[in-house]
Amino acid sequence: MMIDKNMLISLTEEYLKDTTYYLVDLILGNDNSIIVEIDNDEGVDIDQCVALSRHIEVQLDRDSEDFELTVTSAGLTSPFKTIRQYRKYEGKEVEVLTRTGVKHNGILRSSDNEGFILTITRKVKPEGAKRKQEVDEDIRFKYDDVKYTKYLIRFK
Repeated sequence: MMIDKNMLISLTEEYLKDTTYYLVDLILGNDNSIIVEIDNDEGVDIDQCVALSRHIEVQLDRDSEDFELTVTSAGLTSPFKTIRQYRKYEGKEVEVLTRTGVKHNGILRSSDNEGFILTITRKVKPEGAKRKQEVDEDIRFKYDDVKYTKYLIRFK
């Protein structure tokens, strides 16, 4: 009996549906390793990972199909995989890599179902001015035009 990825996704989403948690990704490896990545706008609690892991395990039959199950939180430095993660990081600094290979750092201003707006600060030298001034510019990206977006952790 093969382990069914869609069944696992349904199990996970059903379990999380009345919580503030949501499924970010579910990876089913060739060796029956299952990685379930979840997130929460307030951060992920280890107890929730354990409880979800138990919930999934009791639905699977180890006697007919051995598997390795890991339930984890979406990594802070992992690229965003869901629109809800974009919403979570609105107002925060992110790094965006476009499909054309251009990297931008800026503040994630807003997001919707099609894409998001990034505010970047660039230094420009106005005509006749002695020194450069910082100017904010909003750039709109479609999700399809982006290789990845991830939260930028800065240690001050």
